[in-house]
Amino acid sequence: MARCLLLFLFVMLSFQGTTQSVDHVEPPFWWTGMKDPFLQLMIHGEDIGTYNQVNCLNKGIKILESHQADSPNYLFVHLSLDPLAKAGKYTLVLTNKKGESKEITYELKQRDKDSATREGFNSSDVIYLIMPDRFANGDPSNDEVNGMREGLNRDLHYGRHGGDLKGIEDNLDYFKNLGITTLWLNPVLENDMEAWSYHGYSTTDYYKIDPRLGSNEDFKRLTSKASDLGIKMVMDQIANHCGSFHWWMEDKPFEDWIHPYRYTNHRKRSLRDPYTTQIDREIMVQGWFDKTMPDLNQHNPFMALYLIHNSIWWIEYSGLTGIRQDTYGYPYADFMEEWTCAIMNEYPNFNIVGEEWLDTPSNIAYIQEGYPNTDGYSSCLPSVMDFPMMFNLDRSLNEEEKWDHGLEHIYRSLTKDYNYPDPNQLVIFADNHDGSRIFTKLNEDPDLTKMAMAYIFTMRGIPQIFYGTEILMSNKDSDEHGIIRSDFPGGWTGDSTNAFTSQALNTSSLDFLSFTSKLLNWRKNKSVIHNGELVHFVPENGVYSFFRFDDSSKVWVILNKNLEPFSLGLSRYSEQIENYSKAVDVISGDVFDLTKSELELKPKRAYILELN
Repeated sequence: MARCLLLFLFVMLSFQGTTQSVDHVEPPFWWTGMKDPFLQLMIHGEDIGTYNQVNCLNKGIKILESHQADSPNYLFVHLSLDPLAKAGKYTLVLTNKKGESKEITYELKQRDKDSATREGFNSSDVIYLIMPDRFANGDPSNDEVNGMREGLNRDLHYGRHGGDLKGIEDNLDYFKNLGITTLWLNPVLENDMEAWSYHGYSTTDYYKIDPRLGSNEDFKRLTSKASDLGIKMVMDQIANHCGSFHWWMEDKPFEDWIHPYRYTNHRKRSLRDPYTTQIDREIMVQGWFDKTMPDLNQHNPFMALYLIHNSIWWIEYSGLTGIRQDTYGYPYADFMEEWTCAIMNEYPNFNIVGEEWLDTPSNIAYIQEGYPNTDGYSSCLPSVMDFPMMFNLDRSLNEEEKWDHGLEHIYRSLTKDYNYPDPNQLVIFADNHDGSRIFTKLNEDPDLTKMAMAYIFTMRGIPQIFYGTEILMSNKDSDEHGIIRSDFPGGWTGDSTNAFTSQALNTSSLDFLSFTSKLLNWRKNKSVIHNGELVHFVPENGVYSFFRFDDSSKVWVILNKNLEPFSLGLSRYSEQIENYSKAVDVISGDVFDLTKSELELKPKRAYILELN
């Protein structure tokens, strides 16, 4: 299976027959010049599985084997593509036992010469996370799509609100001006579900953008236009589960295509637990994430190849520079190992970030490439999401009674970086779409929120900001997901507030937008923040600080949580500042004299000081 899982090439097929029809051929097309010569085709149509003798009439394509499924309506064909095969249309002939034959035409496209070396997102980037249905409605004509189960209802916090890809495309200049270099879109593939389809995590077609968001061509155009502005694109993908209305649920290829229904226990720690039971692990990885989210069986080899090839297809087709893999720990670990290695083998400079919602660095580090696991697991996953940092950040800024006003939590979190093979590849964030917004978590205190974001934007790793954080969006009235994922103001005609133009934003929101834009645009060209060394000092007297430095630059970040002005003695920091006479605050422009014995700090203030 491992050999097959590392092979992935695909083609476009359109059926040219008389009686039987082909409903799906996936992937729909493929490219010449791919590194691996293997390709699996999944052909779906009435009784197509009986036509299991397959030949190719053209040079350049070799039929390796064909596989019938449990359902007679599927045929899996394995091909090998000659490295010298030309772009164009090829003919496959399918024959049954009666000698009757059908022809299928498929297409190989010319691969972009630069796709194999495309650079993924990295620590020089800032990622902006968007839930497309809730950001901007650029094309009202797709708000309602005939035949789809759920239509527009902005009155429901869990309903579809009409945001789409055109709305994102129309506002690319907003991201650029803000200082964003990478977009991460929550899933955009078809979610033809009866309810809650807005969030995108119940896929009903792995090769189709949801029509209420746009088309495949729209997504490709968005990625291209973003790239022209220096903005990368990360696609949210889900290998663990699909939606219960996926078309194959009425006619599954194999009996074991989907795990039998039982609810997962969500006990992710059981996967690393040396004393766990087999049943606990099985329920974790084989259980359904939700009753409307059937659990995919990646130990079916055809399913495994299907998922790997689907990821490769979207990278090549749309020009992605990254993937965020949802619920990374829920599928089988050996499959995720194969999946990550297959992608990184084809795209060595690409990046993938895995979501592992746990608060202990050792559990997170386990899935990152290079971690010395004793159980033989060896991932090719470059990046993981730093949930421990997220949990400790608002905890540090909220607590007052604990040691050093709570700042000890973020200090201790960073001391555990020895767990990670590459801490600089961690995606760091204060909040995301699955939990309360950082402004809400910090009791709507703008000063504390500035401290949180100053920390995220200067810390090691790859910072991610949730849409609306820059204008202090809040969910103070409810922690329900539909409220957390509220509409971005200005994204809909008639909105009284427009964040894109700053119309009617309150004073706090305007100030925070200016703060964010100034800091992110400064960060763009600061290699010392992207890749510089880091040292930090134990928190004392309500102050926590760290330095970022390289051979040519040094930045001192100070978080002063005190509620009154504070005089910070400089002698303790002499090992880092002894060769510097002044520092300029990036945020305020204030100049500080480092030859004095103390710095006078304002209360509840973040300082980002460039040392000169």
